[in-house]
Amino acid sequence: MGTEHKAGFENSRMKGSLTIVGLGPGAAGHLSLETLKLLEERFVILRTEIHPTVAELKRRGISYISCDTWYEKGATFEDVYDNISSFVIEQAEDKDVVYAVPGSPLVAERTVVLLRNKAEKFGIPLTVKPAMSFLDLAYVKLGIDPIDGLRIVDAQEFSALADAGRYPLMVTQVYNKMVASDMKLSLMDVLPDETELYFLRNLGLDDEICRKIPLFEIDRQPEIDHLTSVFIPRQPEETLQSMLQNAKDENETAGYWERFPLLKRKTAFDVRPLADVMQVLREPGGCPWDREQDFDTIRANLIEECYEFLEAVDDKDTHGMEEELGDILMQVVFHARMAEEKGMFTLQDVIDGVTDKLIERHPHVFGTVKVANSDEVLTNWEAIKLQEKPERERVLDGIYKGLPSLLRAHKIQKRVAKVGFDWTETDDVKKKVLEEWEEFNEAAARQNQDDMEKELGDLYFSLVNFARHLGLESETALNRCNNRFVTRFEHVEDRVTESGKEWNAYSLEELDRFWDEAKEAEE
Repeated sequence: MGTEHKAGFENSRMKGSLTIVGLGPGAAGHLSLETLKLLEERFVILRTEIHPTVAELKRRGISYISCDTWYEKGATFEDVYDNISSFVIEQAEDKDVVYAVPGSPLVAERTVVLLRNKAEKFGIPLTVKPAMSFLDLAYVKLGIDPIDGLRIVDAQEFSALADAGRYPLMVTQVYNKMVASDMKLSLMDVLPDETELYFLRNLGLDDEICRKIPLFEIDRQPEIDHLTSVFIPRQPEETLQSMLQNAKDENETAGYWERFPLLKRKTAFDVRPLADVMQVLREPGGCPWDREQDFDTIRANLIEECYEFLEAVDDKDTHGMEEELGDILMQVVFHARMAEEKGMFTLQDVIDGVTDKLIERHPHVFGTVKVANSDEVLTNWEAIKLQEKPERERVLDGIYKGLPSLLRAHKIQKRVAKVGFDWTETDDVKKKVLEEWEEFNEAAARQNQDDMEKELGDLYFSLVNFARHLGLESETALNRCNNRFVTRFEHVEDRVTESGKEWNAYSLEELDRFWDEAKEAEE
């Protein structure tokens, strides 16, 4: 095919065009007649159908394709916008497409920027139509003039948020609490927590909101959705200089390291990559399973990971210990992330809290208190705990009822022993065990289920106390016993399988010999 014929073929194949319009800030009355005519006559693609004007499009019988599904497919928002713009360009290759975005296509609309570049690259005719933006309504509500240096940014443009307060700043796309939380944390690095901001939502609609709120409450607003923005007024120069000085002081003193020189440069690792991964998993476009979880649905996971770590310790499995500690840390980060999304606390709060607690409970290391031995350390520890928890008025307050029963029994006995409610001689505890054993046997002879259950509980409780007096922790002991049983039984199972016989072909004595083999192998 000749060059002229080939060029003619390419030109004949490329027949489409792209027109970008805005749906306005909310109410259908803000749509221009020209925009309505284009929407009625051409192939329509909406960046999102989550917009008040879409109801009017449906009423008029205007058909459209929505790009909302891309938000669940993209790993990042940049991926989402890139996928949407590529899809729009693909459709515009052979048809006249109208791409409609919320508000104005010329205000804080990343897909429009990408479409300009891609339309030029692929030779697709592009027209952008003006539209009313929510900014026009915001100017009226806030009584501001953009000529004063107003800057408009996306909520996830963290580099721009770092300059907040230096000029009037309108933050758009604050469409859920996770985005609001991330934005808040960035702003709190450069502005005081109580800085007065404006929470804007549904401007131009009957239920519009324009209210003042302190910075630290941004992500606690119940109405946050896709039509939410935040306005940050220019801040006094002295406020900005004060924050700058505070940041400088923190860098120079390095917080804890300056207060406690013993800590300086002891470790060189970073938990932020793990926290960042968890944040991505919980964000739109992340993992559907992770995004569905809450504190209740994953509470059992933390218990399970702790037991798996203990099993690795019992097995002296160094690699397993490393892996299981990582899983436990992941659970901590997971719970902290969910708490941050709800405005409750952050992972940094968790780290700061436990760091402060350790420092405060070791005044013999970080203070001036002198101790002679570990017993005095424990005495100080308990005294400090009582000061930290003044709300605990009763001896057994603070022992979690959901603990495994053996562990809870151990903690109860340990706590009451501190106030003198305990035997001083181990032989007395042993006698109590034997007494409870007799009482359990008597209940068993009577075949009374309720009495047997009570006496069995008493027997377990006395055994836990006996073990405690011997320096043992019953929960750990029973867990190790379970693990040993599983290992030995698996050996018995392997021997039966290797023989090709059925279980019922063996007597208990024969199976016991396999069991003894497993015991000998352990030794």
